[in-house]
Amino acid sequence: MKNLLAVRGGVGDLTKPDVNARPQDNLYLAVNSEWQKDAQIPADRTEIGVNTNIDMKIEKRLMGDFDKFASGEEQLPDVKDFDKAITLYKIAKNFDKRNTDGAKPIQADLKKLVALKDFDELNKQAVELDEFASLPFGFDVEADMMNTKVHVLEFGGPSTFLPDTTSYKQDDAKKLLDILKKQTIKLLTMAGIDEPEAEIYIDNALKFDAKLAIVVKSTEEWSDYPATYNPYSMKDFLAKFKSFDMKSFLQAIVPEMPERVIVLEPRFLDHAEELINADNFDEIKGWMITKFINGVASLLSQDFREAAFPYSQALSGQGELPPKDRHAYYIANSSFDEVIGVYYGKKYFGEDAKADVTDMIQRMIKVYEDRIQNNDWLSEDTKKKAIVKLRALVLKIGYPEKIEKIYDLLQVDPDKSLYENEKAMGKVLEKYSLNKLTEPVDRSVWLMPGNLNNACYDPQRNDITFPAAILQAPFYDLHQSRGTNYGGIGATIAHEISHAFDNNGAKFDEFGNMKNWWTDDDFKKFNKRTQAAIDIYDGLDYGPAKLNGKQVVAENIADLGGLTCAIQANKAEGGSMKELFENYARSWAQKQRPEAIKTEIATDVHAPQPTRVNIPSQCQDEFYEAFDVKETDGMWLDPDKRVRIW
Repeated sequence: MKNLLAVRGGVGDLTKPDVNARPQDNLYLAVNSEWQKDAQIPADRTEIGVNTNIDMKIEKRLMGDFDKFASGEEQLPDVKDFDKAITLYKIAKNFDKRNTDGAKPIQADLKKLVALKDFDELNKQAVELDEFASLPFGFDVEADMMNTKVHVLEFGGPSTFLPDTTSYKQDDAKKLLDILKKQTIKLLTMAGIDEPEAEIYIDNALKFDAKLAIVVKSTEEWSDYPATYNPYSMKDFLAKFKSFDMKSFLQAIVPEMPERVIVLEPRFLDHAEELINADNFDEIKGWMITKFINGVASLLSQDFREAAFPYSQALSGQGELPPKDRHAYYIANSSFDEVIGVYYGKKYFGEDAKADVTDMIQRMIKVYEDRIQNNDWLSEDTKKKAIVKLRALVLKIGYPEKIEKIYDLLQVDPDKSLYENEKAMGKVLEKYSLNKLTEPVDRSVWLMPGNLNNACYDPQRNDITFPAAILQAPFYDLHQSRGTNYGGIGATIAHEISHAFDNNGAKFDEFGNMKNWWTDDDFKKFNKRTQAAIDIYDGLDYGPAKLNGKQVVAENIADLGGLTCAIQANKAEGGSMKELFENYARSWAQKQRPEAIKTEIATDVHAPQPTRVNIPSQCQDEFYEAFDVKETDGMWLDPDKRVRIW
């Protein structure tokens, strides 16, 4: 019998096509190699594949519509606040004005940063600076994990310059930071700062960033969602800051001072005083200026866009900038995604498809309930509570019935620059978010817009969202066979349901509250199975990097459970198992640039798409039956090595 390490993921390199591959040896390569050998990654993208093709199709549709609306060729649709999105699109697309303005739109704000003399001034001006610049900490308002009817104030640290804290240990860390340094100096000099002064700012910024990288969380740490819940009394929280006047800052930005703060990064808080103090002022100032100029460059002229591209290019391998019209669409969509998603859903998503997908989801929930009921390792008490949670799932399909009120508050001024508009909207958005602190949680809010090709589960609302954009071929088509649909959208539906019972979701109840509803013995068994899911992926080679099993475990648990349930549903309807597995493999087809692979593996809690095919398939007995897989074949896993959770 073959060793687990030799066969997990099948025989072959998923990044290289093998047109002679058999599904018995490597399902992903057998299905996708013909496509893979001819696939070309567009110069302005980091990858190509099924999901990218869907994204490109959506973008092409919407940009075509936007141009007709912007030119007056077609009347604006009857979608609330949609006119604002088109106005912003026109502003972003007007490169004649953007090029003429150059750095003028940011001059006043850049001067405020440059003029900071000492830490006392930073303290006094922090609230004003927070309207356009990054401070070395951040606050947000979210539903309380322990009582999701109310909001809480959350505190966390800043992001690092490199993609992840682990990136600083990689061989290319210095090379990447040198690219960022050169880029920052160029941007600052383009904005009117002398080169020697610009070099001092970035050198100081890099010193501060190096200190941050030691204490902020890694992606692996962030993947443990419940571990972000660390309540501090306001008194204890404020006591952590001696140099920075955090009390005055908070009193100025929140509607009322809460009694406590949820600290997302306790380690960062413990080091906050040694980081944010007068001795580090020059480093903090340089860091804020560096963050600012790199962050706003894409809102200025084409010259600024191009000057800000090298660092992003080094991280992604992307050959060239996205074209100006797509850039303008991205700008508009970033600020008005829910509004645009409602327009997309109304125009391109049919009621027949919605009804059919809703039916598939209900069937999948029933399958999941049956699997829990017939589970052979859970106690009856835990089973009952799991089924209560499952039946309480809220379904969000297509697009929301009402648009969130923030879009009424956002305003776009056609007479102002793109930067001025984005800054003004950012100020409104931050105030809106912080003002939620004194309001009840609105559970009807969607986490994803209708035009996003994705899906999600929200543990704090216990809901699953399937935007209209993902409900198309090859994931779903009303006219595809049942087996094909179950291999696509069926597995995706069950994947999202499985998140309710992954290593994070399992710690929340039917109301989205963090609560232990397991018996101690059952949770020990669950953790043992979770560890098996970590081990089977950990260290797996993909292109220039290796997977971190702990970082991607939640998504892999969902993949395993999703495929298992799709198979059972397909079996009940007599669908073809070969069609199911083949479309499952097809739906994850992807070709990436090596730089993009490396960055994704460092920063994403999802494994790269091709790596999500073979291992879940290898863990299904039906795969072995469908393709007559033998012990001598590359996809064989001994039965006791097959990971089964749900």
